[in-house]
Amino acid sequence: MKKQELFNNRAKGFPYQRHPKQPGLYDAAYEHDACGVGMLVNIHGEKSHDIVESALKVLENMRHRGAEGADNKTGDGAGIMLQIPHEFILLQGIPVPEKGRYGTGLLFLPKKEKDQATILSIIIEEIEKEGLTLMHLRNVPTCPEILGEAALANEPDIKQVFITGFTETETADRKLYLIRKRIENKVRMSAIPAKEDFYIVSLSTKSIIYKGMLSSLQLRNYYPDLTNNYFTSGLALVHSRFSTNTFPTWGLAQPFRLLAHNGEINTIRGNRGWMEARESVLSSPTLGDIKEIRPIIQPGMSDSASLDNVLETLLSRPEFAWNLLVFTGDEETLRRADEKKEKLGLELAAYYKNHTAGEESGELVPVTLLDLWNWRTGSGEELSLPVLSWQEDNLIPEGVLIIKSPCSFPKRDLQCVWM
Repeated sequence: MKKQELFNNRAKGFPYQRHPKQPGLYDAAYEHDACGVGMLVNIHGEKSHDIVESALKVLENMRHRGAEGADNKTGDGAGIMLQIPHEFILLQGIPVPEKGRYGTGLLFLPKKEKDQATILSIIIEEIEKEGLTLMHLRNVPTCPEILGEAALANEPDIKQVFITGFTETETADRKLYLIRKRIENKVRMSAIPAKEDFYIVSLSTKSIIYKGMLSSLQLRNYYPDLTNNYFTSGLALVHSRFSTNTFPTWGLAQPFRLLAHNGEINTIRGNRGWMEARESVLSSPTLGDIKEIRPIIQPGMSDSASLDNVLETLLSRPEFAWNLLVFTGDEETLRRADEKKEKLGLELAAYYKNHTAGEESGELVPVTLLDLWNWRTGSGEELSLPVLSWQEDNLIPEGVLIIKSPCSFPKRDLQCVWM
């Protein structure tokens, strides 16, 4: 297909509408998606532009998995997650410190200068609260002439932020997470007219994301950075979006901050409700006041975005996972446990507490999500995972499943419940 057929922007259409009103009996809540996801990684950890180029080809080969408008110029969303290209940044004349001692990421900002200035003042304020500095704000090169009418009508101003002043690399990403959540909340609660156009694509010391309301074929052409031979990475995660349960926007393109996901979370409304209900009891000495980063799940996002929100919160402070009991059992046990989640965690915690005699044998010792995470990341010890079953209307341990290594982890479902 000729380039002019793909990127011709002369098609005449209707005015763009971010969230169309519900017509008749149609309800977007019943929709499902079927996106395309691909990943490349150098198993030796070596960075090269070949990884970036190959990942873009993977994305382009998944064009059939992403939706496009009738003009073939407006995609539902496409994007790529890469390692931060340190050498490429230095070649842009930006004097960043050594790797791991600065944070960077792309921002989607409103086009109006007044709204943009107000948001940037909030960003600077929150960065300085953590004792850090907004070292540089880069205008990201783009090619808007390839966009379709709908994408162009909603195109944000895209900038790259650089944050310096970290004294410890171990806590840098945690600080960036807190900064981002506080910025999001302040902007969301503000009276800025174009606040819906603001989105922090990513903010990290390790990874960076380029994405947008693009088709699979448009990503490399829209962001010239990606075709620069000095832009290198040792891994790449790409995503081509088929948007059906939420309407396409620049911010809902994937990857998100930690994952690229196919959606299809049939219990998403229930899952969001469970997370919101537990926010009031979450606590963390390292993250500080949890109220400052609530809601954990960003409003108005897709099911995959909600999953990403929760995952990054747990990884930012694994102690949250102490509140999640993990167990396994047969299919019927897990099904009934899922139906009775509301009080099950407290009842199970009480059972463990009242049956201390079993701790000597190891059969009744509870396992939390953090225990599972620590074991998975290389404790070297065996894991005794509780196997539960129903006795009348009570879920009780009937034994343990001994797992010697991650490689020997059985192919069976696990269940988590809040204590």
